[in-house]
Amino acid sequence: MSASLSPLRPSGALLDSRFFARDAQLLARQLLGKVIRHRLGDLWLAARIIETEAYYAAEKGSHASLGYTEKRRALFLEGGTIYMYYARGGDSLNFSALGAGNAVLIKSAHPWQDALSGPAALQQMLRNNPDAGGRPRPLAKLCAGQTLLCRALGLKVPEWNARALDPARLIVEDVGERPQAIIQARRLGIPQGRDEHLAYRFVDAGYAHCCTRNPLRRGQQAGRDYWWWQEPADE
Repeated sequence: MSASLSPLRPSGALLDSRFFARDAQLLARQLLGKVIRHRLGDLWLAARIIETEAYYAAEKGSHASLGYTEKRRALFLEGGTIYMYYARGGDSLNFSALGAGNAVLIKSAHPWQDALSGPAALQQMLRNNPDAGGRPRPLAKLCAGQTLLCRALGLKVPEWNARALDPARLIVEDVGERPQAIIQARRLGIPQGRDEHLAYRFVDAGYAHCCTRNPLRRGQQAGRDYWWWQEPADE
């Protein structure tokens, strides 16, 4: 990508390090509804965040609990530093939060279209992330998981790990979208004995059917398997 690219003139407010310098659970909730945009060529690929997970250095489910390494360096840098790693062979996107080793995983998103990120950008995302048979995925499933999201947006570990957001190439934007309600649940894929009981997963209730695993699926009970945040404030 050319270094001469000019910064984006967004329709909303770009999130900077000050936004990310807050408690990981609070950050995880407040990132819901925000839009990630990644520039590929002349296109700004975009997705609205609908599912996040918070992680703390002091709990066993986090990468930071395993200690500082060069690969995990981003977790110990200022809020908003990008931390990317490979999850089951695919790329995964996180942002550091307030406190060394604390972070938020962007678990799922939904394709976003507006004047900047239009039909051509969406078509590129569909080409980036076809299903196993090479066919376009349904929009509800295009970014339904941390590796699917990165694949659709074209985000790669070697390019972005331990980097800062770049207004000419990669941003997170507040476009004024807010979830009507937030679902809180236990995180997914945490091994037994690594604080798997902690309810640090947050889902935009209006998009629950589009996330990694629907917390409202049959058999789940409020107060046992998930909890509600009604009409979340900006806090």
